[in-house]
Amino acid sequence: MKEYFLSIIIPAYNEEKRLLATISKVGVYFSQGGFPYEIIVVDDGSTDSTPYVVQEFASTNAHVVVLTNDRNYGKGYSVRKGMLSARGEYVFFSDADLSTPIEELEKCLPYLSGDYDVVIGSRSMPESKIIIRQPWYREKMGKIFNFLVSSVLLKGIVDTQCGFKGFKKDAVRKIFSRCIIDGFSFDVEVLYLSRKFNFRIKEIPVRWENSVFSKVNPVKDSLRMLNDLLRIKIKDFQGCYR
Repeated sequence: MKEYFLSIIIPAYNEEKRLLATISKVGVYFSQGGFPYEIIVVDDGSTDSTPYVVQEFASTNAHVVVLTNDRNYGKGYSVRKGMLSARGEYVFFSDADLSTPIEELEKCLPYLSGDYDVVIGSRSMPESKIIIRQPWYREKMGKIFNFLVSSVLLKGIVDTQCGFKGFKKDAVRKIFSRCIIDGFSFDVEVLYLSRKFNFRIKEIPVRWENSVFSKVNPVKDSLRMLNDLLRIKIKDFQGCYR
């Protein structure tokens, strides 16, 4: 099978209005690097025309791979599916809205090509640049969630939920093949397993811009994410991550 220098996973659910612009921007940026790459779009059972527009785009661009879920499983499921199918030496995942600009990848590669196995973007470090902030209540809930994550599972990481993370290929298989969280808490599980398996994690400040089209439900998804923290702890105690 063909190997790539870089793979990027973009999970998508009902993204017909902005997905093509995102893929095009990523493709133009990568093509300037002169390295082999692939863009893997995972359609998570969209009910709009997302699967059709992205398939049509992929039919004219050999760098784009489309994976389709038969129903809506969740962001964690879709990212996991894409990561495990990736063939890049370095593998990233990014939100479909490019809340973290693709150019921020330049900050990550030096760490991945060096001593680190996992590099994660952070919106909460002093050097981070927030272009458009979230509503105050979402920022507050995010801080509370990160406090709980730090208290229960994962100390020392300021922002677990920024949707821009990169991995060496050896780390991808070992981490994502063991993940079970299908929803938005999958980031915590990924980082928890990264640390459990002694992969070196580097958190770096990034530029970030809030999207008004966020799919996160502040109440329902927050409760589900808190429940997932307990699931991760219990699953580890039961030996499910061995």
